[in-house]
Amino acid sequence: MTTQLEVTTRPAAAATGHLSGLGLLALLLSGALPILDFFIVNVALPAIDADLDAGPALLELVIAGYGVAYAVLLVVGGRLGDALGRRRMLLIALTAFILTSLACGLATTALLLVVARIAQGASAALLNPQVLATIQTATTADRRNRAVGLYGAVAGVAMVIGQVLGGLLVAADFAGFGWRTVFLVNVPIGLATLLLASRTVPATRAAKPAPIDRAGTILLSLLLILLLIPLSEGRAAGWPIWSWLSLAAVPAAAYALLRVERAKELRGVLPLLPTRLLSVPAVRTGLVLIVPFSIGFGGFMFVFAIALQQGLHLGPVEAGVALAPLAVCHLTASLVGPRLVNRFGTRVLVGGGLTQIVGLAVLAAVVLREWEHLTPLMLLPGMALCGFGTGSQIPVMFRVVLSGVPAEFAGVGSGLMVTIQQASLAVGAALIGTVFLSLTGPLHGSGGALAGTIAAIAVLIGLTATLATRAELAG
Repeated sequence: MTTQLEVTTRPAAAATGHLSGLGLLALLLSGALPILDFFIVNVALPAIDADLDAGPALLELVIAGYGVAYAVLLVVGGRLGDALGRRRMLLIALTAFILTSLACGLATTALLLVVARIAQGASAALLNPQVLATIQTATTADRRNRAVGLYGAVAGVAMVIGQVLGGLLVAADFAGFGWRTVFLVNVPIGLATLLLASRTVPATRAAKPAPIDRAGTILLSLLLILLLIPLSEGRAAGWPIWSWLSLAAVPAAAYALLRVERAKELRGVLPLLPTRLLSVPAVRTGLVLIVPFSIGFGGFMFVFAIALQQGLHLGPVEAGVALAPLAVCHLTASLVGPRLVNRFGTRVLVGGGLTQIVGLAVLAAVVLREWEHLTPLMLLPGMALCGFGTGSQIPVMFRVVLSGVPAEFAGVGSGLMVTIQQASLAVGAALIGTVFLSLTGPLHGSGGALAGTIAAIAVLIGLTATLATRAELAG
């Protein structure tokens, strides 16, 4: 991998249609909606619990159901776009996302909300891969670099702004809808995006689309379910025997998936997860970077939302506002990032990781010292540094991976990358969230536990910075 991270280091993908500025806007909005909805629910959980009497297990399924369905079907969504046409799949998935968001907002019981969230996660999985695959095949050279950078910027901002927006919507209580507005807001935004996409997004598809890999799909689904369900539900259920058996079966499921996919490739059949993609240095390095970063970021966002609301008893608006500096600084760093990448290459990743570590250290110190009197203003310096750090990393990671994906694997490669990112975010929220909740008890009121959790996340981010340093030296 070169230090300049230019996608021109591989043969340029042939553009099968012109992507205009409005078309790119439609794609960015389409990509932001699924990510936004993964995080927007965090600050609405107390209100959902109070209204629907959900209880811990169902409440965690509101998050886990979406995350699991999303992660499980992402690669399938990429393959369907390759075969059926990416614009067609984008419009179908957007329509499904609007309808399932409406179903979430109108749910009358916690169980109905969980079912609607699973369906919403499935529609999000069909939607997201079309965005990056269309960018890959409908742009070339510098325009692709800029578009991918913007996608990374929007994806990162969506992760943070979801909780800020969620807090504002819950507190505003439009027409008495309360928490339901965090889902219903998708309807007008989705309809506007659907109209814009239908008029501006070019039609692209793979030249030789491969059939759906049924065995690979089943094994990938099994692997992610075995991993994510016990991590999400184990604590609330009291860690029953099935949760431990499920986690113990993960290595066997991963091995079976790898064997089946490799066997298909040896027979000349394109599998669900082409292992040859992992032989591309840029793809392999980028994915290795994404995993620890996403685990840490997913855990951070979940833990902070819980700690501020249920530990400090801040309202949803205050909890959301506390994260606003992170969103603003992330966007700023993302917009400046492309110039820095062209000049400094992967050193931008290293600098971003170190900046984020400093920000996390500042947050941990403030939380430990001022827990009883903590206010959003006290969190501003640490949040700002974290924002600059994440904004310097996420867009670059996306560029690293996509720089090595051949045009014929655009849908599969995009689906693979987002699957690993989404699964890592879900693992981070479940694993780090479980550790934090176990340490603090039902009130989640320990400043020391929160500071310790932040420190653990800093170690994960430090691992990302270390790996980026090795990539820089190797490049």
